[in-house]
Amino acid sequence: MNLELRGKNVLVTGGSKGIGLACARLFLEEGANVAIVSRSRENLDRALAQLPAAKAIVADLTSAADAGRMAEAAAKQLGPIDVLVNSAGAARRYPPDELSAESWHAAMDAKYFTYIHAMDAVLPAMRARKSGSVVNIIGAGGKVATSIHLPGGAANSALMLATVGLASVYGPHGIRINAINPGATITERIREALELEAKARGTSAEQVLEEGQRKVPLRRYADPADIARVTLFLASSQAAYVTGAILPMDGGANPVI
Repeated sequence: MNLELRGKNVLVTGGSKGIGLACARLFLEEGANVAIVSRSRENLDRALAQLPAAKAIVADLTSAADAGRMAEAAAKQLGPIDVLVNSAGAARRYPPDELSAESWHAAMDAKYFTYIHAMDAVLPAMRARKSGSVVNIIGAGGKVATSIHLPGGAANSALMLATVGLASVYGPHGIRINAINPGATITERIREALELEAKARGTSAEQVLEEGQRKVPLRRYADPADIARVTLFLASSQAAYVTGAILPMDGGANPVI
């Protein structure tokens, strides 16, 4: 299948590691021009060692002004942005008895507003050209509540609503906006969670991983490349009639509509 991504200009937030890095890698393999974004220059340098063809932009997307500068820098380095992939931001997990107003605000800043600011910065130029695609990577915690991830889950739920709402608004202007809900995916973040759970239970991270994967019908957690391949499809012309979709990718772990 020809995804027709060669020569497309792609901006990937959170592109220095995890799912974002996997997306950047596959877009480059398809012949796209790619800029990756992170708050950390160090993380970007590590990513560029793997993906020397990518451009790098340092930006803190909790700031709308920084998001605007990111969009300007990306357009200057690549040209008009054809595809925005949002994979930045991760809300901290809290035990229920440690929740406070600050916890909820921090989660919205870390996850919700990083995506909203990026879209606000990129969508006007896409609208002017009547062309563009956005793929938001939004954790499955927005659909299935867990006691230690309530603020982050709420931010994810809000992002899903924003995704389908903006898809309706921008569809008449030739712009498609979709989202993917990954379940547990083997990234640095999941490894940290495994270590924390293992410590709390007095066991090994390997044992926790094995037990977790047995609960998934496909009997494994996702690899970042699994998510990236579907991201490329949604961003491509092969998905030209797909917009406002929220696609679960949890290996069947949550059998819900």
